[in-house]
Amino acid sequence: MELSTSTNVVVFDYGFGNVRSAERALARAGADVEITRDFDKAMNADGLLVPGVGAFAACMHGLKEARGDWIIDRRLAGGRPVMGICVGMQILFARGIEHGVETKGLDEWPGSVEPLQADIVPHMGWNTVDAPPASELFAGVDADARFYFVHSYGVHDWTLEATNPTMQAPLVTWSTYGKPFVAAVENGPLSATQFHPEKSGDAGAQLLTNWIGTL
Repeated sequence: MELSTSTNVVVFDYGFGNVRSAERALARAGADVEITRDFDKAMNADGLLVPGVGAFAACMHGLKEARGDWIIDRRLAGGRPVMGICVGMQILFARGIEHGVETKGLDEWPGSVEPLQADIVPHMGWNTVDAPPASELFAGVDADARFYFVHSYGVHDWTLEATNPTMQAPLVTWSTYGKPFVAAVENGPLSATQFHPEKSGDAGAQLLTNWIGTL
């Protein structure tokens, strides 16, 4: 897919993400990238990427301080693309539960982010995913491709389906570590990955190229 050199992506800098790695990967994939927390730039970019590392509660606090919750909500209301990565994906769910403490998320999707159910945590390293055939994010990516994960929490249950028969249900990609968990979601203008595409070699580069191609 040939990309426009004018495709602008803002990596939202709210203090909780590997913004430089994301910037480099997006630039290699063909986007014009800027790291900023500027309200107007984040609102008006062709695409907004929301990274996230660390604790769910801390990320939510930082996001709200930077008005990122309002920006994400307004962009999605207008059909403007947003992509979350790692904890940037987790905060899109209704709640996060860490050490028995529940923190409200952005509630774009129902569900709880809870501790992974595995013998060894965190889940750190390469793993395969099971993407639905209609996925745009994983188009052209080998079925046995591996992606890089670093996380101790995840979403084990997906309950949201299309409420209108004329609308497509969200596309959910799964991976397994101890128990299956949500690895990626495609839901209209909102996309997210639990893994780090910017650290996932050729497969991650293809995924970012695919996302940019939809902007």
